[in-house]
Amino acid sequence: MPATVVVGTQWGDEGKGKITDLLASQMDVVVRYQGGHNAGHTIVVEDETFALQLVPSGILYPHITPIIGNGVVIEPSVLLEELGVLESKNIDTSRLKISSNSHLILPFHLEIDRITERYLGKNKLGTTKRGIGPSYADKATRIGLRVQDLLDPKIFKTKLESMAKEKNAILTRVYNQLPIDTEEILHKFLDVYAPKISPMICDSVDFIHDCLNKNQNILLEGAQATFLDLDHGTYPYVTSSNPTAGGACVGSGIGPMHITRVIGIAKSYVTRVGSGPFPTELFDTTSELLVQRGHEYGTNTGRKRRCGWLDTVMLKHALRLNSLSELAITKLDVLDELETVKICTKYEINGEFTDKMPYHQSDLHHVKPVYEAFIGWKTPISEIEDFEDLPIEAKNYINRISEIIGIPVNYIGVGPKRSQVAVISN
Repeated sequence: MPATVVVGTQWGDEGKGKITDLLASQMDVVVRYQGGHNAGHTIVVEDETFALQLVPSGILYPHITPIIGNGVVIEPSVLLEELGVLESKNIDTSRLKISSNSHLILPFHLEIDRITERYLGKNKLGTTKRGIGPSYADKATRIGLRVQDLLDPKIFKTKLESMAKEKNAILTRVYNQLPIDTEEILHKFLDVYAPKISPMICDSVDFIHDCLNKNQNILLEGAQATFLDLDHGTYPYVTSSNPTAGGACVGSGIGPMHITRVIGIAKSYVTRVGSGPFPTELFDTTSELLVQRGHEYGTNTGRKRRCGWLDTVMLKHALRLNSLSELAITKLDVLDELETVKICTKYEINGEFTDKMPYHQSDLHHVKPVYEAFIGWKTPISEIEDFEDLPIEAKNYINRISEIIGIPVNYIGVGPKRSQVAVISN
């Protein structure tokens, strides 16, 4: 059975969790394929708000099997805390499965992340300091510990002691910090975490392919977004994994021929957390209005997001990178009060115009956005359930986005609640 990928097309926080939640009713399995607890999905069900960090959004549906894939890095205490919160809200978490090949975030990673970001000073990357990058780095250098190592205390201890020699040497000799006690790590991971996590560990690749063979529907969801991709994002202000659709294959263990639908998620404007270039960023009262109306603060970190106009140069590049089949535009209602809304359609670079992303980072830092302006609709749209019932100005805005990108906009978010997730455009 074909698989569906949901991917962010900007710098994250586009509302992927909400669209995943919308689609989950049609799915049997939802797989989180990359990232860690450095990104959150917020879903509002009736009057209950769920802020998910590691657990796939499909956990809120009792018929879904949620899987944390091999491409994810896991901080066990965060995972167990999140499961505890869900259980306190009467959500059954016993269905969760964790890939045996997903990697663990250890105290070394947290400490090194914190210290290195501080030492970068004004050149800091804006990391969440949650050990994500250092864990992926150890995965790449082949010294990382995986979830399956929790099942064999001897192997876990041997690998941990080997890692500790290197990490404590860095902490003490380079950063003048105290070494981290490996005995305490052993106790927490083997005596506290392992008994709780072990029942969830599985061969996720085998499980997913069994589901495909049974014609079950599979949804693949990532964290972050296209322009935070390690290879294709605005490097070095990126994450440490591949949120793009290609990363869905690697992070879940299925081949690209299984994927026939890739849904790109974009806000009706653009936001970014932390450092890095942002061609359409606003520094006026419109930016503050977007922050306040859109509640633009990080789900996990609480950091205020930078805001700007929708950028279709970015969107078209995301289309190419992900082979998008369709778009979902979220938070259209946030623009309700604006007299004018804008779309960036081109960049001006040294007097020349282009509708393609510049390949050189220096150019991206200095581009001038070229806008098309639209009359705002100046009326609430959060109760509208059909595209045709939207104000003509809002329809013009959406139709122009679809025209520029060249693919249909099939879902339109008009509010934070599950019932307000989308207006379907036929």
